[in-house]
Amino acid sequence: MKLSLRTLLSFPIRTFAAAGMYAALVLFSLSTLSSSVIAQTTASSDANAAQKQVIASLLDTLGRTRSPRQAEISPDGGTVAWVAAMGKSGSRVHLTPLGGMAAEQMISVPNADPQAARKCSESDPAWSPDSKQIAFLSDCATPGQSQVFLANVDPSQPYTRGGPPTRQLTMLKGFVHSLSWSPDGKQIGFLFVENATRPAGALAAMKPAIGVISADTMAEIQRVAVLDVAGNNTGNAPLSQVTPANLHVYEFSWSPNSKNLAYVAAAPPGEDNWWVAQLYTQAVANGTPHSILKPTMQIAVPRWSPNGKQIAFIGGLMSDQGATGGDIYLISSNGGAARDITPNRKSSPAWVHWIGDSQLGFTEGVEGETRYSVLDTKTGAEDKSASVTFPYSIGDGRMELSLSFANNAKTGAKNGSVALIKTGFSAPPEVWAGPLNNLTQITHLNGALQPDWGKSESVTWTNEGFRVQGWLLYPKNYDPRKKYPLVVYVHGGPASEVLPRWPSAGYGPVAFSTLDYFVLMPNPRGSYGEGEAFTRANRKDFGYGDLRDILAGVDTITKKLPVDPVRIGITGWSYGGFMTMFAITQTHRFRAAVAGAGLSDWKSYYGENSIDQWMIPYFGASVYDDPAVYAKSSAINFIKNAKTPTLIVVGDRDGECPAPQSFEFWHALRTMHVPVELVVYPNEGHGFSNPNDRRDVLERALEWFEKYMPATQPQ
Repeated sequence: MKLSLRTLLSFPIRTFAAAGMYAALVLFSLSTLSSSVIAQTTASSDANAAQKQVIASLLDTLGRTRSPRQAEISPDGGTVAWVAAMGKSGSRVHLTPLGGMAAEQMISVPNADPQAARKCSESDPAWSPDSKQIAFLSDCATPGQSQVFLANVDPSQPYTRGGPPTRQLTMLKGFVHSLSWSPDGKQIGFLFVENATRPAGALAAMKPAIGVISADTMAEIQRVAVLDVAGNNTGNAPLSQVTPANLHVYEFSWSPNSKNLAYVAAAPPGEDNWWVAQLYTQAVANGTPHSILKPTMQIAVPRWSPNGKQIAFIGGLMSDQGATGGDIYLISSNGGAARDITPNRKSSPAWVHWIGDSQLGFTEGVEGETRYSVLDTKTGAEDKSASVTFPYSIGDGRMELSLSFANNAKTGAKNGSVALIKTGFSAPPEVWAGPLNNLTQITHLNGALQPDWGKSESVTWTNEGFRVQGWLLYPKNYDPRKKYPLVVYVHGGPASEVLPRWPSAGYGPVAFSTLDYFVLMPNPRGSYGEGEAFTRANRKDFGYGDLRDILAGVDTITKKLPVDPVRIGITGWSYGGFMTMFAITQTHRFRAAVAGAGLSDWKSYYGENSIDQWMIPYFGASVYDDPAVYAKSSAINFIKNAKTPTLIVVGDRDGECPAPQSFEFWHALRTMHVPVELVVYPNEGHGFSNPNDRRDVLERALEWFEKYMPATQPQ
């Protein structure tokens, strides 16, 4: 039997034969304890050093990843334009001819300062309908301000060493993106925020709220601007802002005759009102907006049919612009009732394009995978021979799951060419092109990279009548004879879906796998991938049914694999941050938690955030009309149940999940004497942009889990 020093010192002195024996024993014990403490301290120091080395190696791998950001195939299918980062800053548009007849080249901006050119960025390549020109954005000539450029890439002309001839079309001041040619090739449209002080959207850091505050002073209006490029060689093409200044436009589409636009828009402020946006049509030349649909839920991706008679779009319950999912609808271009042509589909269509007047091709999330499908709009019949499923993520970089098709892709996946970026948990991103069912890799940017984390697999389970899917990462050095900790990583949204992707150099799940954790990334009710009914299943029920789905997934994994039941943690960002906060007030299953950009009190959050309109579809009413439904899901109302040590991180200019929500939760846990730490990052919005801040969050989170879920648990 081992005796502790406390036990030894509690013995009466007469227990020992002599005082000298007592003194010797105490000295021996102190010496033994000192050696033990030194050994433990040394072991702990060695473990920390090893952990930091693993983290450094992971961050080095992620930092060396060259991620292509966009891929656009020319309408004739002959060339792919793609964008990739150049070093630590800047990016370039590359042109890769298909068929191996010519060498790849980069587009160069004329008259750019050589010093600035190494750090400048190019983006948004858009091919002219005749495949002879490509428009793109660049700030190489005007540092910090993107301008529209036009390059001549006539395939009949030989490729030159310095790239194709290029000229500048604009002298803009503001935020510009989403270039799109008119079908007749005479105009280029794009989204433009004149005199913008920040990028459009709620993810970017909000402007400081100081002085007199009103919606008018905070709003920056995004409109559709159009350049007339037909026969223009002046370097300053005529520009007109087509849509009115009282509508904030989120996305748009040209009609096939180039005379009209369809667009999704709402009254400003733009960050707040996407959730109540309507579908408009408008003539490009001196037109007046016509609202042809005021939807009950959210809409995205409007696309004209080739004959101009119909507009297809995605409609459904969506919590974030850009994270698209729902059903496919058709509406007459003159307005009227919209028709759902994919009711009860057990998937989540995200992007759509017309193949013919009665055929639609679309991508969809299906249980953590991506599928391309083709549907007859008149009969509803699906062309099974054109369907292709991908066990990884695909997209061309423009929109969620969007693809770039050449004009010869008239029959979906069976023929024709497409360009896309493909990535997975074990496959770094690369550009691929060709028929969807026979793609060829055309870039080799990351051939030397290997994952520093463990293998991944799709897992499914059932709970309360729902089939739930998630992704599981194994520990990097997995040994089935050992027990491992598990971290649950809850995605944001809630309307989103975990798809297999190579990680970015920020906070994410793979780091835990690298340090020999299991990582469960569930897609509980409220997620995409199982159909619209599944996505809507957590309305008025945040934190309850979805948490039960997650816990059922934890049960499934712990029964199947060697997970240490006393070393289970939870983390997430945005909605995942909320779920982390709420979960620790509902269960003591989790031994440690890290809440990123979360929210603790839906009632106070309603009046603090810059995007309160998103909450109406989910809660059914404003907080002023039904405060009880907001209180039901507020972690702060159950704070006395919380016992889990929690790290909280947030940006000080977060408009989606404002910092006071994190302060409130930190204050409450501190009052309840729960171990807690709050870190607020200056000048950061909802999505952190500073690489040092992203790294710091990751390191703190890993240290937090190691501290409160150590390999040796106290008995």
